[in-house]
Amino acid sequence: MLKYCLKLNAFILLLTLFWLTTTAGFAADKKGVLKAGAATSNITPPLGQLIVGGWKPIPATQVHDELHARSIVLDDGQTRLAIVLCDNVGIPESVFDLAKEQAHKATGIPKSHMLLASTHTHSATTARGPSKVIRETELTEYQKFLANRISDSIRRALFQLEPARIGWGKVDEPSEVHNRRWFVNDTSLLTNPFGGIDRVRMNPPRAHKALDRPAGPTDPEISFISIQSLDQRPIALLANYSLHYVGGVRSGEISADYFGYFARIITGKLNAENQYPPFVGILSNGTSGDVNNINFTEKNGRRYKQYEKMQEVAEKVASRVQEAHQKITFHDWVPLGAATTSLPLKLRKPTPEMLEHFAKVTSAPKDKSQTRHSREEIYAERIAGLKDAPDEIQIPLQALRIGDLGIAAIPFETFTETGLELKDRSPFAETFTIELANGSFGYLPTPEQHRWGGYETWLGTNFVEKDSSTKIVSTLLDLFQSLKNEQPSTQTK
Repeated sequence: MLKYCLKLNAFILLLTLFWLTTTAGFAADKKGVLKAGAATSNITPPLGQLIVGGWKPIPATQVHDELHARSIVLDDGQTRLAIVLCDNVGIPESVFDLAKEQAHKATGIPKSHMLLASTHTHSATTARGPSKVIRETELTEYQKFLANRISDSIRRALFQLEPARIGWGKVDEPSEVHNRRWFVNDTSLLTNPFGGIDRVRMNPPRAHKALDRPAGPTDPEISFISIQSLDQRPIALLANYSLHYVGGVRSGEISADYFGYFARIITGKLNAENQYPPFVGILSNGTSGDVNNINFTEKNGRRYKQYEKMQEVAEKVASRVQEAHQKITFHDWVPLGAATTSLPLKLRKPTPEMLEHFAKVTSAPKDKSQTRHSREEIYAERIAGLKDAPDEIQIPLQALRIGDLGIAAIPFETFTETGLELKDRSPFAETFTIELANGSFGYLPTPEQHRWGGYETWLGTNFVEKDSSTKIVSTLLDLFQSLKNEQPSTQTK
């Protein structure tokens, strides 16, 4: 009897070991292997095309530094994601959609799993059509070229896939972010091109006696994702900072601004030069629709040479990232996910008062002695361009999951308040937003900012209903929650 019991116990032990080994193997198979690849494609346009960063477009006469589409592809064994940042002021949804369609046909990556965005450099030539809210059906040669190069960069990044590990972190750099919207106590600084008076002024005169207080917060946080090979060779780094752009270029010159400088500087700081495959450094724009790096309380700041300030800012951001990079934890595998939806938003329409005002502007003879708002003619043209606009448009919204990191994608120049709210309410441990992603539909003030007025709220700068930011935040939080609840094994490449 004792001999029989011993044999039975031994048999049970063997079965237990077999079960544990089998389930462990199943768990390993389910977990899979994280892979990553990165690549860049040159998207510099021909000279002569229009640079649109200022009030009036000017033709490009020289290339100071080349423009790029910088791509990362991630694969967790179940799901593939592609993230691409393009050196451009704003790319319309139609161009991004063409790039996604081409990349999907070539790679099989679902279009919903591709996050394509612009950096918002103000010294790149335009990829926009005549309207931000009327979808284009015929693309220009540069728009077609741009879509091709974006899709090429995804294909090339996919070709570089290799087993990898990933980590993320954050660090503050408050010195280069200042809210550019101010309450001021002088109505002469608050006129608008619609014949009215605002409460808030964008970019007021520096150190002016009428300055009261900034009209909103800033977000000093630099978020970043770092990807390495299993032997710790840097593959790519994607950072995110809520600073509009820097500027300081020569007139007519093409430049990627501080986004391009960051890509080069972070490569050196991570000792990733002269390697193959090449390291790809990327800086994305956070929620910076109301933020620049001008301290309006200072009367006379330092005078910078052209391109000097953008290099300084890029060096500062890259240095902070390098410091924080030494403390992050890398993971051999994390679950990936993507969720997308289209949100219907009503378009704002010109009021009868606006139409009457601009009818007078366009019909009145130009009298140099008459005091008029300097942007009246520009906004008369923008308002006229809305006559064929639809009543409603569909806005693409997207959320990505990388482990316990969430990334929101918004196709607007988004106010910092919105980004801070998403960070605060997100179900993920860490969250950041990439603006001008998957489209470019103008500015996105909050409802309260709309009540205060100012450039970013003017019809022709903003186009969608005034509570759009509230609807967008709610929708993105739902997408985040769906990703948080999703089981990795249910996702598809």
